[in-house]
Amino acid sequence: MAGESNVSNMVVGLDIGTSKVVAIVGQPADDGGVEIVGIGSHPSRGMKKGVVINIESTVLSIQRAIEEAELMAGCDIHSVYVGIAGSHISSMNSDGVVAIKDREVSPSDIERVIDSARARAISEGQRILHVLPQEYAIDTQEGIREPLGMSGVRLEARVHLVTAALNAVQNIEKCVHRCSLEVDDIILEQLASSHAVLTEDERELGVCMVDIGGGTTDIAVFTEGAIRHTAVIPIAGDQVTNDIAMALRTPTQYAEDIKVKYACALTQMASSDETIKVPSVGDRPARDLSRQSLAQVVEPRYEELFTLVREELRRSGFEDLVAAGIVLTGGTSRMEGVVELAEDIFHMPVRIACPQNVRGLADVVRNPIYSTGVGLLLYGIRHARQAPQGPARQPGDTSRKYPAERTQSQDALSALEKVKRWFKGNF
Repeated sequence: MAGESNVSNMVVGLDIGTSKVVAIVGQPADDGGVEIVGIGSHPSRGMKKGVVINIESTVLSIQRAIEEAELMAGCDIHSVYVGIAGSHISSMNSDGVVAIKDREVSPSDIERVIDSARARAISEGQRILHVLPQEYAIDTQEGIREPLGMSGVRLEARVHLVTAALNAVQNIEKCVHRCSLEVDDIILEQLASSHAVLTEDERELGVCMVDIGGGTTDIAVFTEGAIRHTAVIPIAGDQVTNDIAMALRTPTQYAEDIKVKYACALTQMASSDETIKVPSVGDRPARDLSRQSLAQVVEPRYEELFTLVREELRRSGFEDLVAAGIVLTGGTSRMEGVVELAEDIFHMPVRIACPQNVRGLADVVRNPIYSTGVGLLLYGIRHARQAPQGPARQPGDTSRKYPAERTQSQDALSALEKVKRWFKGNF
């Protein structure tokens, strides 16, 4: 995977976001954590609401982020774990049943029961991204987390199925391949973020994680240690910037700066005597504006967003089961007043979370904007550790299900890539 043999256990997470592309390189630490050795970030130009709208621009952004990460880590990057988001993602809970072959649950029984759970009718043009086991039942005993080796006749599995639009997946793969990189796996972004920011206790007690990015707000609900519900809301930081640009009649790039430096999500927390310089459109002079009137523009949008999240949580049926409350992460969660406003709306505890369990460049990545990138890395490392145990333990792995999707031209392309890489690695 990397240029030198001593870094063969490097894993790379690539978060292709609406506002930025982040590449994070890391390797497993001895104590089960992760050591981050390189990070690259570049503004994203070809994405909207989590999906690719311009391949050229996206490819450029990915290349820049990857180059920066390679320089810092001092290795060549060949393959990446990529995140996916967008309104095209849908999820459902499903179950499967099989007979246990030798009266004792073996890995092949677990694989068969997961396969039977994934055999749900998936609508045309969708592709299964993840089959995430929630719990198993053997005969009449329910709530089993790890059925391996248990005795019984009938094995049942409850799983959370996540599907994505095939064309959206293919466009992301296309962008990554155009940067001469392989895709190790495609992971739902909020599933990745949850690996980076949630504690074991929160998953057990019940928690709703809300990752507020630039283009999408991604939601994941966990109870009893397993993922129960996922959703994507296409309102996030870009809308806030847009509101500021429209209300204050200022160009978008200035609106973004004003949002990051001065915005507050709760009007009563912003002082009316603090003023901000607002650049005008064209060559008109800049104007002075109080910080409070800026907050009056921002607050309604956050209120709308949190209300939508609350409705989604109600619809999922888990509102009363998330005792640990709400965990906010993502770049747009970093504004003053966000926690207070969220607590007002949800009536439950709210905290803002940064990636945990990281060493190396820890002070750099301890920031909510890197939650998805670090999460993809953690997912990748966990995946790499489990790989030798056979396909049963890789619920996210869909590659073996889709051998027919490779065309001859792709094979020719990958052969050419291998030659290129060989030259790159040897000269």
